[in-house]
Amino acid sequence: MNSPDPKRFASKASQSPLGNVVLPGAVSRREVLLGAVGGFAASAAATIVPAQVLGLEGKTAPSEQIRLGVIGIGPRCTYDLKAMLPFADVRCVAIADVQASRREAGKKLVDTHYGNSDCTLFRDFRELLDRKDIDAVLVATGDRWHAAASILAAKAGKDVYSEKPCGITIAACQELADTMHAQKRVFQAGTQRRSVPNFQKAIEWAHSGKLGRLHTMHASVYIPTLDNTWLPAQPQPGRDVVDWNLWLGPAAWRPFNQAYCDGKWRGQWDFDSGARLLDWGAHTVDLCQWANKADDTLPLDYVPGDNQIVCTYANGVKLIIDFLPTPFGDRAPHYITRLGTCPIRLIGDEGWVETGDEGEIVAHPEALQSQVPDASKRVRGLDVSAHARNFFDCIRSRSQTAANPDVMRRSHIACHAAAIAWILKRPLKIDPKTEEFVNDPEANLLRSRPARSWAV
Repeated sequence: MNSPDPKRFASKASQSPLGNVVLPGAVSRREVLLGAVGGFAASAAATIVPAQVLGLEGKTAPSEQIRLGVIGIGPRCTYDLKAMLPFADVRCVAIADVQASRREAGKKLVDTHYGNSDCTLFRDFRELLDRKDIDAVLVATGDRWHAAASILAAKAGKDVYSEKPCGITIAACQELADTMHAQKRVFQAGTQRRSVPNFQKAIEWAHSGKLGRLHTMHASVYIPTLDNTWLPAQPQPGRDVVDWNLWLGPAAWRPFNQAYCDGKWRGQWDFDSGARLLDWGAHTVDLCQWANKADDTLPLDYVPGDNQIVCTYANGVKLIIDFLPTPFGDRAPHYITRLGTCPIRLIGDEGWVETGDEGEIVAHPEALQSQVPDASKRVRGLDVSAHARNFFDCIRSRSQTAANPDVMRRSHIACHAAAIAWILKRPLKIDPKTEEFVNDPEANLLRSRPARSWAV
């Protein structure tokens, strides 16, 4: 399948503060259009071209817009898409979902925003990927599909923004990262807290030495669960209502129950990632990786306990993955009620900092607390706006995103390794270069899962 030409976003006609690369001699469709209009004017043709078609008056010409397709549209995707639709240089043109109700709801959202009825719907996302005019996709299915759909999208020549967890196993994360590099696609993992100011500030303090030598980090996660009970079988609807085969995708077959489609798949081993550890760990462990300047590696040792998993890096820094009940109860750390979901704590020999999704930062000593940004500038950790903007800017510049394939790979594998240690109830050691467990064949078997043949 032919890939969209990245030079379309790097022409002289489309220079912008978004980081476009200028390629001498490149001619965009907009320049061709401008030339044609100039020729018509010279011959006194009475054609009137709207300003927005030419990209005049501060508007983005259609030829310079990034055309976006959506694969899987549920509550989280709707949240993401609402942040992306206002970007003038991005146009959502198609949505694929196996459920008719969600497809229609997505179309209503997009068409209402643009004031037209142009958004095209697909039941099978492979038909969306066949469209040559789509440049990028937002993958926001359930966990079981993230890696497989992203890999197929990359092979179809699309850049990819994937919700997390991006891979349901270590092997899936490896294949996903390798594919993005092989296909030369721009990839952004949906770990948007890397682009949220309070988390960035905490990391900045860790990197700058304001905490002293970093020695311990806390990453909060849900209490892990292992569940693979089946819900009662229900009559299977027609494929145009719910395509059950495609909903299951690479996951093991089981009978239809609408509750799965409504979100009851969470916590199920066949559908979820790492015994649910990656629900938050994909964010909180990722932030700790960043704080420890460990984006190119991962912890070596994983020791599971009743309420936490203690992980140790080669540089001696401890990463403590704390289990939090859902909803939060007496075991929740003192900071969870104020700081919100996905809290982290970074501790050095001269101070510490804690922060979470409410945007507040708590730090010690007092001299550090006095440097906390004004509360009016807080952004909630769920906000995807800056992270999505980074993705689209990198599509234009063809540069690495904030949560690029390698960042995703290592932080996700660290989470999976911790989850496997918890499942097996014994300490594990991993080789960060081979990403294989040392002298533990059983643990290595859990690095992957059999994939069901779904392509019909």
